[in-house]
Amino acid sequence: MKGLKIFATAGCLLLLAASLAFAAEHVGGHGHGEGFTASQWKDFMWRAINFVVFAAIIYKAGGKKIAEFFRSRKYNIETELKDLEQRKADTQAKLAEVDRGIANLEAERAKILDDYKAQGEALKQNIIEAAEKSAEKIREQAKMTASSEAQAAVDAMRAQMAELIVQAAEQVLKEKLSKEEHEKLVDNYLTKVVFN
Repeated sequence: MKGLKIFATAGCLLLLAASLAFAAEHVGGHGHGEGFTASQWKDFMWRAINFVVFAAIIYKAGGKKIAEFFRSRKYNIETELKDLEQRKADTQAKLAEVDRGIANLEAERAKILDDYKAQGEALKQNIIEAAEKSAEKIREQAKMTASSEAQAAVDAMRAQMAELIVQAAEQVLKEKLSKEEHEKLVDNYLTKVVFN
């Protein structure tokens, strides 16, 4: 019923618009100020009725489908617009995030460089400390080696001097002792060694 009212209103408006257009055509050009003739009115009425009947047939045959088409089209357009708005909002949010990332990029770069410098300084300090410890160990080993070598040299000199002293004493004894005194001295020494 509601569709019929809308259709009737649209038809009346269409007839009114057509009659105004038809009247304007005759007044402006062909009729020279004369009114409509009966045949012109009759022709106009048949045309208007023909149009109304044609529009009613179209409405009756496909009115619901046409209305449904326009409703679904409207819904699709609204949905697409909402989707586009959502995409726009998401894109703007991502763009804002990228802008924040770009703004923080310089600070991030400076922080990374500072971290690497600090790590480099710590590594340098560790290397220096390890080198100092290693040098100290080498010095200690060198001192120990030098001390050992000096002691060995002193011991070798003592042994050599003792041998020289023994040889010298032997020479002196050979010159001062006679053969009998020498044998007596060897016997006394052997007796002491045996009893001890």
